[in-house]
Amino acid sequence: QVQLVESGGGLVQPGGSLRLSCAASGFTFSDGAMMWYRQAPGKERELVATITTAGAYTNANSVKGRFTISRDNVKNTVYLQMNSLKPEDTAVYYCRVIERGRGYWGQGTQVTVSV
Repeated sequence: QVQLVESGGGLVQPGGSLRLSCAASGFTFSDGAMMWYRQAPGKERELVATITTAGAYTNANSVKGRFTISRDNVKNTVYLQMNSLKPEDTAVYYCRVIERGRGYWGQGTQVTVSV
């Protein structure tokens, strides 16, 4: 079955960096479009970035120039490099894949940006 396991979250000061990882299994990873979402307290879940076989895209305007999505098709892992973090980046970050018309979520990893 499809499994997505995020890791790499934590507490970081404003201006710091984190790299999130999402280890995937149960489907042909190299063919899949992978996405990172985030959900801040009291807000709707937001699409942050997408990576497909055609390329990588930053979807959220608020993170352009600071966040980068990438993938390793040998390790079946997708990454989200987050630089110049701001308090408003505080959220639970989720990875997602749509496989054969069905969407799957990981359990999420908490990112907190605070002094």
